[in-house]
Amino acid sequence: MWYHPLCALVLDFIIGDPPKIPHPVIGMGHLIHSGEKLLYPQKPEHKMLTITRGAVLAGSMVIFIFVLSFMLLNWLRQLQPLLADLVEIWFIATTIASKGLAQAGRDIYILLKAGKILEARQKVGWIVGRDTDKLDEGEISRAAIETIAENTVDGVIAPLFYAFLGGAPLALTYRVINTMDSMLGYKNERYLYFGRAAARLDDAANLIPARLTGFFLLVVMLLSPRLNFSRALHSWKKEACLHPSPNSGIPEAVVAGGLGIRLGGLNYYGGMPHFRDHLGPGLLPIAPEHIQDTIKIMYRTSLLAAVVFTAIFYLIK
Repeated sequence: MWYHPLCALVLDFIIGDPPKIPHPVIGMGHLIHSGEKLLYPQKPEHKMLTITRGAVLAGSMVIFIFVLSFMLLNWLRQLQPLLADLVEIWFIATTIASKGLAQAGRDIYILLKAGKILEARQKVGWIVGRDTDKLDEGEISRAAIETIAENTVDGVIAPLFYAFLGGAPLALTYRVINTMDSMLGYKNERYLYFGRAAARLDDAANLIPARLTGFFLLVVMLLSPRLNFSRALHSWKKEACLHPSPNSGIPEAVVAGGLGIRLGGLNYYGGMPHFRDHLGPGLLPIAPEHIQDTIKIMYRTSLLAAVVFTAIFYLIK
């Protein structure tokens, strides 16, 4: 139904992911891990064979999740249509992470304002992949802002977009693609070849949602007196392409431009330095308050996208 994704977003706004209810993404993670154990080469082999193994895993997971969820919902519709509607709304809600993102950001903000740097470093380490043990207040804030901005695509707009296109089966399929990327899509010795298919699949799946997110972010900037639309647009046009991801640079650049801050810079992964090009004008030093601002931007963008998607698909259907 055209209204299922909107209901799912509202449900996520209210309750998020209750810890005592089994989450489909956890099951996806177990399946991906099992598939990796089965398909990962036990001894060195030609890189194309390793890439093929990873592609088999990625393709199998996509097909399995889509077919399983489609068949389950189809069976429920024959059994009890109302139950099928409720299950589909819940399935879609599990692919959305707006409340979880906001709560993580607020927790970090509260710790920083209380001067609890050690706890804030630990907390931000739960949501980023970089080393956090030596980060100061500004760098902790930057890490949180970048994660919330980037995951406005992965955690909200993309699953909404696919839910409107194909209901819960397509939203869950997107979520398994994104989960595979988070587990396998690393450019390290283990996953450089095996995880390549997962990473490329995630790039392709986010290609349209990332650009839609950029558009919705700009609308939010335009309607918010405290945010700067022209700087946000400039950062998207001139700086988003500097990001190593073809998609993540868009929300990060737009948020940085709108807030007047500078994202990117030097990060450490396993003790090794990696410099990421700067995004945004850097007119203001990054502060914990910018985490709160980014959370508000994420919520407004999510609601705007849901309303626009609902209106379009209602008119079409």
